Amino acid sequence: MDDGRRNELDNLYRKYTKPLYYFLLKLSGSHQLAEDLTQETFARATVSLSFYQNEDVRAWLFKVARNAYLDEWRRRQRRKWVPFADYLFSKDEMASPYGLPEDEMIQAETSEDLQQLMAFLPEQYRSILYLREVEMFSYQEIQEALELSENQVKVTLHRARNRLAQIAEKHGWKDDEHGMD
Repeated sequence: MDDGRRNELDNLYRKYTKPLYYFLLKLSGSHQLAEDLTQETFARATVSLSFYQNEDVRAWLFKVARNAYLDEWRRRQRRKWVPFADYLFSKDEMASPYGLPEDEMIQAETSEDLQQLMAFLPEQYRSILYLREVEMFSYQEIQEALELSENQVKVTLHRARNRLAQIAEKHGWKDDEHGMD
């Protein structure tokens, strides 16, 4: 690998490690798996960096990360692994040291509840909601990351939001309590 390519990959790593980690954490529900898949994403990016052209690099990296997650999920499906069991049964996350403890606790509970609700969604719905609502991807970037047409992005996003609202209502969430629109 030449120095130019190595520098490009180093810059990508510094810039996108955390967003990719959090994306993979939302998909998998496991910190350990998210770390492993983040490393896998950059390993794959290193191999295929010369192949990507004319694409938004952020969307491309999220596509690589999603494919790494789907490959891992398929592998674990073959071994009868439950992808969200680790997340659903783990409650030992550290509270943030920032802000008022009550506010942080409410926010953490809301975020945790939302993560648990999103675990009920199919992978494509979780991915598209995360990319649009958390990563603030444009429709074009989502098209590239998920390999969908513009209409598919809009329809899938609409369906994902509706499904999440239905699941939230089923689990007793109210709009005024959690700020859901």
